[in-house]
Amino acid sequence: MTLPTGTVTFLFTDIEGSTRLMQQLGDQYVPLQVVHHELLRNAFRSNDGRELRTEGDSFFCVFASALDACQAAASAQRSFAEHPWPEGGAIRVRIGLHTGEAPLMGDEYIGLDVHHAARIASAAYGGQVLVSASTQALVGGSLPSELTLRDLGNHRLRDLAQTEHLFQLVVNGVPDAFPALRTLDGTPNNLPTQLTSFVGRDDVVARAKQLLERSRLLTLTGPGGIGKTRLSLQVAAETFDDFPDGVYFVPLSAVRDQEVIASAIAQALSISLAGNRMPLEAVVRHLRSKKALLVLDNFEQLLPEAAGFPSSLLKESPDLKIVVSSRAALRSYGEQEFPVEPLHLPDPGSKPSVETLSQFEAVKLFIERALAVKPDFHVTNENAPAVAGICERVDGLPLAIELAAARVKLFSPQALHARLEKSLSALGGGSRDLPDRQQTLTGAIAWSYDLLEPSARRLMARFSVFARGAGLEQAESVCGPADEVGVDVTTGLDELADQSLLRRMPDFEDPRLLMLQTIREYAGERLEESGESELIQDRHAAAYTAMAVEAQGHLFGGERKSVLDRLERDLDNFRAALDWSIACQKTEQALRLAAAMWRLWQMRGHLREGRARIESVLALPGVDDHPEAKRLALEAAGGIAYWGADMATATRFYDEALALTRATGDKKALANALYNDSFPRVVGRSDMRAALPILEEAATLYGELADNAGLARCKWAIGNVHYFLEDYPDAIPALEEAIGHFRRLGDTFSLGWALHTRALVSVNTGDAATADPLAAEALKLFSEAGDVSGVTLLLDDCAQLAQLKGERMRALRLAGASRALQAKSGTDLAAITNVTGSKPVPAPNQDEEAGAWEEGRVMSSEEAVAYALQPESGESPGSN
Repeated sequence: MTLPTGTVTFLFTDIEGSTRLMQQLGDQYVPLQVVHHELLRNAFRSNDGRELRTEGDSFFCVFASALDACQAAASAQRSFAEHPWPEGGAIRVRIGLHTGEAPLMGDEYIGLDVHHAARIASAAYGGQVLVSASTQALVGGSLPSELTLRDLGNHRLRDLAQTEHLFQLVVNGVPDAFPALRTLDGTPNNLPTQLTSFVGRDDVVARAKQLLERSRLLTLTGPGGIGKTRLSLQVAAETFDDFPDGVYFVPLSAVRDQEVIASAIAQALSISLAGNRMPLEAVVRHLRSKKALLVLDNFEQLLPEAAGFPSSLLKESPDLKIVVSSRAALRSYGEQEFPVEPLHLPDPGSKPSVETLSQFEAVKLFIERALAVKPDFHVTNENAPAVAGICERVDGLPLAIELAAARVKLFSPQALHARLEKSLSALGGGSRDLPDRQQTLTGAIAWSYDLLEPSARRLMARFSVFARGAGLEQAESVCGPADEVGVDVTTGLDELADQSLLRRMPDFEDPRLLMLQTIREYAGERLEESGESELIQDRHAAAYTAMAVEAQGHLFGGERKSVLDRLERDLDNFRAALDWSIACQKTEQALRLAAAMWRLWQMRGHLREGRARIESVLALPGVDDHPEAKRLALEAAGGIAYWGADMATATRFYDEALALTRATGDKKALANALYNDSFPRVVGRSDMRAALPILEEAATLYGELADNAGLARCKWAIGNVHYFLEDYPDAIPALEEAIGHFRRLGDTFSLGWALHTRALVSVNTGDAATADPLAAEALKLFSEAGDVSGVTLLLDDCAQLAQLKGERMRALRLAGASRALQAKSGTDLAAITNVTGSKPVPAPNQDEEAGAWEEGRVMSSEEAVAYALQPESGESPGSN
């Protein structure tokens, strides 16, 4: 779909009273909604309209011609008026038109003009078409005879700074008499004029409005800068029709005494307080018979003393409703809390295109505010990743995004992102006419920090050492005992969450808390000032070292996925702990932590990172002073090099680890070191037969120890030797014996790899029937555990199987998926383990084949696994 650029006309529609109709008609509403969609789309198509999106019962369209837009609106209203609707089921649509110039980003228009049509439509009634002055200026003298424009005068629209001169499009034969427009002029109010548009969050506004329908006290909670005030104003503006006696905004940020709240409300309501009249008495008397809405903004500094004030006001005024914005919930009877979340963010690691970015609210806000300060600003595929990175760096907080966007006058997105990576101070300050707490991000956070008790401030500063959150167990061990902190840690963290300085993460079995990065940086500065930073960092590193070491024994059985998920959830904490240990040259701790982490790096596709980190650890001074920790780290380094297909380096590390292990006299450790040392020789094909005596020595030791798991691994390793020697008859019995042992032991990790090798033996002997179930079972095991390395190799197995069966296109898709995952994860082992005997799937050599390869390359890991496991159909993955 080609979208028009330059001067365009936007058309927005909405069904009047859709909620009432749904409740009234029940299941009968859906077929009527389908008719509604058909009538509108016929009107748009017949007048060269481009449908941009549908949200619930609303349509958003664009026209290159303002005249076409008017004719489409007229055609739609004529169709709705003529349609034989069932009794009580007539659908009445309100339409708004506005012409302007809005930059096109991907498939999205950006800028204030986009919002005009929606705001104009919201002022209309069902069956009415409202037109802006800019549209009227273009079509006033060229409308067909059956269409005319009626001047409705100037009106103040919701969420727009300037008054708008509106016209009604009158369509011959269609009813054209309507009540006064639904604008801010029609209802008593003191809502402040908004100088910028409200971007995104349509779903959030809709949920807040629904909650306000069902309750009388709605509290919007969240940290400073998240947009609670702006959201409360938007909800108020969009619920005007429900409050004929007025909608009033009451700013309370300067109020510290609960006795002053009533005076602030009286001022907002313009109530005279003559004589001895008490403010509260006057407010209650004024509101008692009114159907009105109060917006009490910034209530947090009045808690807990004034928590009951809104409820007491509601008891005296049965038709009153109140929206409160506060960083903490009131915990008052009848309160409905609504936590405000950050704006939706793209993943900067995915290198998003302009088209992808245009779908995210955070990016839309950044671009609109950037255009306000730099009209020629535009997003390109080159700077799109930086824009995504900026929004992610500031946690999707609207205030921070607006501050960042203002800096594009000085910096390119790439330069600004680089500066923000170092410090949020690059955000600078905002508009001078805003309150201090809203001019800088630091000011917004400091406002909340200053309201805390000293013990809560200490706990907040200490929690800042956690990267991307923490569970309660780690939080308690790192932050310290209650007598040291001044408060029970669990209770204190709960209070910080209530104050919106921490976020509860509900999607985990164990309680987990997250501190937004913007708040974490501020709290980290407070930790440095306290002089406790080194103590808390040491505790943090010790806690995560212990966690990684404890998890090692649970990475091979049925609980593997849950353990890996838990470790990966704390990957940033492990990184921080390792960085601290290296920076402080805590050599033994760094060695043990890196050694314990290597399986996480391998199984979850972080091999390149793992290699760089473990080599940094092994280069620390004093490594030789800790022979046991060094031995473990060398084994880990050998494993990472092995999975990265660097067999020479793997052999070097494993040989050194073996020498250290022999000196310990520990039979089990020695058997494991021998087992490890055999693999690079086999897979690297440097000295395959020399691996057999190494494995025999290991097996002898495992036998003396009655270690059945070790013996089973040796059987699998011997099977591997024969496989790489292409001695398939001798490989099969060893591999099948290993498979049986692993099944009995419940070692799903080793079982997956034994099945993998056995499947490749069958592929190389042309036995697809035997290989199929083996490869499928192994792929399921690795996929269920989230084992990226395993999935990478098994997708290649499945590609070779498809090639063997003559399913060329399927083979190419699977091979493309495997290569993409290999490149992403660093699992280069796949390039050398799966080419014995049979050849790898040949690269595509024609357009159709290249298309199949590309289809596989862009699949997600989950999509590729599902495709590999589905029955062969010869169809493309997207057609099933």
